Parts: sequence; C-alpha cells; structure tokens
Amino acid sequence: MMYQGTKAVSNKISNLFKEINSLDTETYKNLSPIMKEAVRDLFKLIEKSQENIVDKFENAINKVSDFHNINKKELYQYIENETNNQIGD
Repeated sequence: MMYQGTKAVSNKISNLFKEINSLDTETYKNLSPIMKEAVRDLFKLIEKSQENIVDKFENAINKVSDFHNINKKELYQYIENETNNQIGD
C-alpha cells in the first residue's frame, strides 16, 4: 500500500539521496537507535536496487519496516522531515 503523499515526496527523496553523503544531519541524530539502523538499511537497499525511485523506495520501506519491526509511517515521517530540512521547507 502506498502511503499518501509518496508520489509527491518521491522527487524530494531522489534529491535527498543525491545530497546526503553521510547520516550526520540533526534529523538523523534525533532518531532512536533502532530508527537510525533502519534508516541506514533503507539507504543501502535503495542504493542496491535497479528499480525506479518510487519502486525502490516502496520496496525498501516495506523490507526495512518488517525487518526492524517498526511502523512504516515512522520511516516515511523521517524521510519527510529530512527532505524538508534539506530543502528548507
């Protein structure tokens, strides 16, 4: 199931992945340890995938949230917060 707003956020996500070279942003630093691990795994899965960005993102969110037993909305919220901080929204 696609989270509302995912399509609108996909362009921001694409830019975010290009701009973030390390995970030392304020948004990332404020995450819990399990969320930090989930975000690292999310980026790794997206980088490895050959799919388009929306499919990469959706599949990575599903895999990471299942693996770490966290709510998908938490990962979407992190991405939303991070992209807003990166582009000044």
